[in-house]
This record gives sequence, C-alpha cells and structure tokens, in this order.
Amino acid sequence: MAVVLFVGGLGRSGTTLVERLMGELPGVCALGEVVHLWQRDVRDDERCGCGARFSACRFWQLVGERAFGGWNQVDVYRVLALKEAVERTRHIPRLAGSRLPDDLRGLVEEYAGYYRAVYAAAADVSGATVVVDSSKHSALAHCLRWAPGLDLRVAHVVRDARGVAYSWTKTVGRPETDGADTMTRYAPGRSALLWNAHNAAFGLLARRGVPVLRVRYEQLVGGPVDELRRLAAFTGVDLSGTDLGFVTGTHADLRVGHSAAGNPMRFQVGRIPLRHDDTWMAALPPGQRRLVGAVCAPLLRAYGYPLRGTGAARTGVAATPGDQR
Repeated sequence: MAVVLFVGGLGRSGTTLVERLMGELPGVCALGEVVHLWQRDVRDDERCGCGARFSACRFWQLVGERAFGGWNQVDVYRVLALKEAVERTRHIPRLAGSRLPDDLRGLVEEYAGYYRAVYAAAADVSGATVVVDSSKHSALAHCLRWAPGLDLRVAHVVRDARGVAYSWTKTVGRPETDGADTMTRYAPGRSALLWNAHNAAFGLLARRGVPVLRVRYEQLVGGPVDELRRLAAFTGVDLSGTDLGFVTGTHADLRVGHSAAGNPMRFQVGRIPLRHDDTWMAALPPGQRRLVGAVCAPLLRAYGYPLRGTGAARTGVAATPGDQR
C-alpha cells in the first residue's frame, strides 16, 4: 500500500499549494480533496483538475474501475450518509480514543474503507508510492486513522489566523460551475473559531501516534525548496538533484494534474508566483484583526506567530514528524 499524505488544516491556509507542489515530485500522485469526490464528481460530474468532466477523465475512470468495478457500483448516497454520521467535528473526541465506541466502529471502518480503496487504486493506476489527499477536514483524518493497513501521514498546514480570516471574507467563484456558484464565506469571528478547532484537532491526532509534520504557509512560500525537501523526507520520497528543478524561491512550474476537487488553483498550469500574501495586514479592519488575534492567541503563539506587528512566523521552530509541540 502506498503512503497516504493527508494535507490538513483550515481552508485558505495553503493546502492546495502544498498538494500541487507535492504532485510534481517523482512517485507522487496528487488527488485533490477526495472528501468532495463522491458528491461533486461521482454524482454531479464536475470538472477534474485536467479540465475534463469527471466522467470523461481517463485517470479517474481507471481509478473507479480498479477500486469498485466502476463508479456506477458506488452507492454515493450511502457514502454521503456515512459522512454525515461519522465525519463531524463533534465526534473527534470519540474518534481520538484508544478504541472506537461500539456505535461508531462499523460506520467509521466502512466510511474509511471507501477512501482506502480510492488511494490504493490511484497508486496502482499512477504507479505512485505516495498519494496526496488535500481534503483538509480534521474529522476525516481521525476517521482514516482507523482504516486497516493505511500508512497515514499528515501534513498539518497552518497560516496566520488573521490572514486566513481575511481570505474567508472574499468572494471566490467556483470554475467548476462556470461562475454560477461561489465558495463558502465566513465572518472573521467564525473563521477564528474554526481555525482553533481544526488546528487543535490535528494536534490531538499527533498525540494519538499518527505521524504529523507541521508546514507553515509563510515558511513554504518563503523557502519552498527546503519545505519540499522536508515533505519528501517525511513521506519517504527520494529526490535526485533535478527533481526540484520546477521550483525556485519565487515561482513554480506546474503540470496538468487530476485534482478531484478543491481550490480553483487546482486548474492552474504553467508558471505560478510564490509570494507571501500579507494583504490582510492592511485590508482586514483593525477591530476584526484584534478579535481574531485574541480568539486565536494561544495557538498563534504556539505556532510562532507574533500577536502584534508582522504576520511572519519565526523561523527555526519547525515540528518534527509526530511532534506538534
């Protein structure tokens, strides 16, 4: 079974960037946000990152054949019902225990089994030794912990909560629907609470023995080559001298991928700039900035973010695998 790198954290933290950069490494297959595969792709036939409709994407059709004998063999509504039943933030304290409660065990194992089948099939079709799922959801990561035989490793992506809060206030169209729909928006107070909850949940996952590597957005865009080396070592990817030739300190050259769902960045191909987006420092109103800073202060400090002044995290305090301290 291939290594599964689950890219987790609250949305707008740089998780899609991590997925796209990892997908350029040898032996790595980036799948996008598999959590949305069932509804947006299998049911609604939205577009793959390659631009084709899901039903017309050869890669995903081969994955479906290998995993289930075809996507028409998957009871999408059963998967979505399982998601509603077990993949909820409120269940994390129970999912994080040393054993699953009887009323959850069968449901969690069944739900995680769908993901395990997709990961194994994607690895077979692509020939990859690492598959990347950028689903982000902390509750899903806790469910996957219980999948038998799954070599699960987590890249916990964090970004200054004030930058995340500002990003959630912006209106962003969904290219999959040709602009008919927009991505979810949150008020700063709401995103601050979500930032705390999701990041704390990944800390709990690390304490339960799942290998977790913290990746800060600011450090990633400031030194992408070094961060990719850390991620490659974390997932067991051996790099040669030319494998990181697609990325520099200022840009990355991306190929077409097969991201199932996620941020609109999954459609970008070619040269993309890598820069620290600190627009929030001027654009987020002072009152909202103070509110988010106060609500998130303990974790901001823990992750090396100053509560006043610039949003750049301190360097030199990167977590080791399995260590969230």
